[in-house]
Amino acid sequence: MDARIGTTRFRVEGMDCASCASKVDTAARRIQGVEDVSVSVVSGTMSVKHTDNVDLTDLARRVSNLGYPTRQLQTDGSAARSSKVPDADDGDHQHPAGDDRIHMHGDDDDDADDGTPWWRTRKAILTTACGGALVAAYLVGRVMPDVGHWAFLIALLVGLLPIGRRAIAGALAGSPFSIETLMSIAAIGAVIIGATEEAATVVLLFLVGEMLEGFAASRARASIKGLADLVPKTALLVDGDDVREVPASSLALKQVVLVRPGDRVPADGEIVEGRGAIDEAPVTGESVPKSKGVGDAVFAGTINTDTVIKVRVTAAAADNTISRVIALVEEAQESKAPTERFIDKFSKYYTPGVLLVGALVAILPPLLLGQSWSEWVYKGLAILLVGCPCALVISTPAAIAAALSAGARRGLLLKGGAVLEQLRTITMVAMDKTGTLTEGKPKVTDVVAVGRSDAQVLSMAAALETGSSHPLALAILAKAKADKAPIPPGFDLQAVPGKGVTGSIGTDKAFLGSVEAAAERTTITEDVRTRIAALNDEGKTVSVLLANDSLAGIFAIRDEPRADAKAGLQALRDAGVGTVMLTGDNQRTASAIGASLGMDVRAGLLPQDKQRIVRELQGQGSVVAKVGDGINDAPALAAADIGIAMGGGTDVALETADAAVLHGRVTDIADMIALSKATMANIGQNITLALGLKAVFLVTTVVGITGLWPAILADTGATVLVTANAMRLLAWRGSRSHSI
Repeated sequence: MDARIGTTRFRVEGMDCASCASKVDTAARRIQGVEDVSVSVVSGTMSVKHTDNVDLTDLARRVSNLGYPTRQLQTDGSAARSSKVPDADDGDHQHPAGDDRIHMHGDDDDDADDGTPWWRTRKAILTTACGGALVAAYLVGRVMPDVGHWAFLIALLVGLLPIGRRAIAGALAGSPFSIETLMSIAAIGAVIIGATEEAATVVLLFLVGEMLEGFAASRARASIKGLADLVPKTALLVDGDDVREVPASSLALKQVVLVRPGDRVPADGEIVEGRGAIDEAPVTGESVPKSKGVGDAVFAGTINTDTVIKVRVTAAAADNTISRVIALVEEAQESKAPTERFIDKFSKYYTPGVLLVGALVAILPPLLLGQSWSEWVYKGLAILLVGCPCALVISTPAAIAAALSAGARRGLLLKGGAVLEQLRTITMVAMDKTGTLTEGKPKVTDVVAVGRSDAQVLSMAAALETGSSHPLALAILAKAKADKAPIPPGFDLQAVPGKGVTGSIGTDKAFLGSVEAAAERTTITEDVRTRIAALNDEGKTVSVLLANDSLAGIFAIRDEPRADAKAGLQALRDAGVGTVMLTGDNQRTASAIGASLGMDVRAGLLPQDKQRIVRELQGQGSVVAKVGDGINDAPALAAADIGIAMGGGTDVALETADAAVLHGRVTDIADMIALSKATMANIGQNITLALGLKAVFLVTTVVGITGLWPAILADTGATVLVTANAMRLLAWRGSRSHSI
């Protein structure tokens, strides 16, 4: 009988980059019975497809030995088995079988992200210890020069022993030439020729880099926790004539909940009593709240903006809109194949090649030609030092670190070198509308007065909206402030649910509301309706002002494009990158904005629709960057080759994305791609410098022109040149700079 195939998920702590994921993936695949492995650095998880005879405890232990504490989260079987490695972290967590996508992000589940400050993590403690030992060694060397060498050797071992242990574990698990192997060889080679101080310093810098990568990765892992926070923890359950507070997670199908103004809807459902405006921006990206009444569907996490409504629950907590978005994000993150760092790929051939050449130079001449053993062993050691990978190791991270710093000063946040490297390959940018291409705040674009001045109708409308937090009200108040229109006091102000607001302004009885509501109170002539239709065709929301049941004015409101939207899109086109708008807003509004910006539009989309379109574009051969600012963009941000969050967006978008434009400039997207191209050109120069100098000194060493000290100076010189070249990227200034 064939072994049954199942899937088990693991929590893997300490993964910071694609190189980490590659080592974890390789180690897991080497275990007999493992069919497939999917590793997500961002969510800190690994899914393993395997036969039922695989020892999951052994699998977790082998990955833990690489320096990534691992424990089992779930199995597909009828009972869970704990494969918690005792020394992976404190405590013992048992997880029931079945889908735990929501549960696994509970407060007690993830020890790596339980609020521990970054300076108290294992990597930070090791880095601090190594730095302290290096300072102590320097002081000892100043006071007692005779023992200075030994003091630096001890300082070196503080950092090198953990790195060496990981290098050995990696070699045993199928990754013999990892970055840890390179660092170990570099440090040991430096010790052999007495450069122990330099070796200790290089190890410290390596640990600092790893610690900073860990900090960035832990911030990214907070994204899914942020998604779950959108759903309120409690709900007001209607039980007969009583209303009581219950946990939102306990709500069952067909129960009725009360949602007050300003509250988030606790579950997917349909309105059974009341009418009001529902802000669906967290789910659909719709820029203006939708008026909904009895029978209309509402989503968990959306906001009731004006009156009390009652909602019948139509989906359990595990199946609501936000929970489905969480599942989509995790699936998208895990479906990304881990990409190894260039240096890891190259080192698979470079490092063993250097070791082989050094050994052949040391052994063959004495054996075959009767040459002096001491002379050729000396040359072999010099070749090993010439091949010391310090300059090569630093060539890529030095350029990336400089580029990340330069980008950060321009408000471009990139989460790691892999993101920076891949940005240059983008061929299509899919952009959200609200808050990305537009400001995300409706503005009054047109004021049409009838029988009064513009200032008078603006003053009257602002008086009616004083004190309201509705987005349309805020737009009218902002317009009145900008135009310095006086706002008289209003009396008997009263909201008319789903229609508008009424009140007395001076001697006038005024009403401000939708066109349909105004038509119930007065006759709207055909020419006015034509004007309103024209404004609607431009994607604008129209409100009508009545004074004593007569038409007094019309207000057109729209979320306007960002000031630099056209320039930003043109910069992308100039770089050969295509653009498309993906939005949850209605087709008319989206098409109007798209036409003004000259881009293709896909409107009326839910989160899963945006993700599906991203997948379609990828299937057509495009390398896709998705730009968005809200929870509704999270699945598509995660599914895209590169997800870019727009500044001012939700924490969820910022954390789910691979990169962020903090200042909200559309032109910064093209700048981000340009920075990637400049960085990769710089890295190419660095690698050429590092390997070119090594090639020259390899020849001079073999012919006897140079020895140990010139060899180590060559390596040091290459490191200095590579670092100096990389630092030129600090001068990058985006579209305002010249080429680097």
